[in-house]
Amino acid sequence: MIAGSIYRLKNFYVSKSKIGYRVADPVVVITFSWNSALSDLNDSSVVFPEDRFRFYRYEEFEAACELKGDLYDYVGHMKLVNGQTLSDSLVLDEGEIASKRHILVHVQTHDGPVMKLYLWDKAAVDFGKKFKAYENTPSVILVTTLNPKRLGGALSLCSLSSSRVFFDLDVQPTRDYLTWLGLNSDVANRVNADIVTKAETATIGELFSYMKQEGAKVAWFECTATIDDVVRGCAWYYIACGVCKTKATKGPTTLMCKKCGKAEIAGVAEYLMRLSVYDNNDQATFVLLGDAGHELTGRQASELVESYFEANESVGVDHVVPVPQALIDTIGQTHKFVVKVSTYNLTGKTQALTVTKVLPPQAPAPEGDLEENVTVPSAKETSQLGNREDGPSVGNEESADGAVKRSSDGIESAEAKRAKYG
Repeated sequence: MIAGSIYRLKNFYVSKSKIGYRVADPVVVITFSWNSALSDLNDSSVVFPEDRFRFYRYEEFEAACELKGDLYDYVGHMKLVNGQTLSDSLVLDEGEIASKRHILVHVQTHDGPVMKLYLWDKAAVDFGKKFKAYENTPSVILVTTLNPKRLGGALSLCSLSSSRVFFDLDVQPTRDYLTWLGLNSDVANRVNADIVTKAETATIGELFSYMKQEGAKVAWFECTATIDDVVRGCAWYYIACGVCKTKATKGPTTLMCKKCGKAEIAGVAEYLMRLSVYDNNDQATFVLLGDAGHELTGRQASELVESYFEANESVGVDHVVPVPQALIDTIGQTHKFVVKVSTYNLTGKTQALTVTKVLPPQAPAPEGDLEENVTVPSAKETSQLGNREDGPSVGNEESADGAVKRSSDGIESAEAKRAKYG
């Protein structure tokens, strides 16, 4: 079928339009049967009304939230894509999108409240393809037939199988909005998009409870805990590719990187340490990766490894570096950790939780216009995203999660060898 063409349809079913989740105004639905037949009408005098989008703004989506009524369309500008601000350097991994089939976009219409837009399955894949096809990073987005849901007190829009995605110049409404955006960029940029990335607070007990919930998805939480001990007997760092931070592979004479496809790389030590932590009632194992370890100790893992070998010149390159004093000194400290509940946690393969960020002690809460308008799903409400065709935010550290899984099972000390720099 060609858009804009007129056809005659034979042999079909007619039924009343369903009350819930309607995608159009007509009261009847025409359904194809096994013997339906289409034929072109080249010279038809029949005039059909123009197909129009049915847009809702924040207030209208708010009123329709959780009512399971008609599905309306959204147009606005993007603030964040998978937690990244829009820029010409923003690159989306099509392979990752095709694998996870999920994208989280923070959107805003004019100077209204910022909302979370969850794109799933085909809508996510289409978003990635269209985004890459644009010469310049698109700003305006239009998505059809969205299901408004309330998650953690915040209004969120979730795509369905019928949803379609359009950008800047694709259709007239996006072109009109792009014109407005060009004339009113000061209005559109009044809200700080970074504020909406703040994670929901949870205790260790609440994290474990969330992991057991049916329909729970990958999510991030802030958890305040005290460090009880640094786990010994396993590696506290790994040797990574100096470019992509993926774990390096040892070749016959050099270090190699499968991700970069290089047979010779410069290795660099990155944190992969396990901490025993506790709060008022529960205890857990947190695994800190990369920058999170640096944020905790104030020292780079590579710096600590090099310092050890400089002070112990007689040891060989395969010597395992013991846990440094900088890590031991963190015992007894209380920190606010940003923790990721990963697929490995949800499938019961490990209870060790990945720490993606360590917040500064007594960091002031962010302030801004979004405080009144946007909150982030709690553990209980995030699990509700598993219903129907929508879901919660998902992250981009699958390879890191695999490292955490291996770490929780026990990493052979041989993995913590001195990097061969150069």
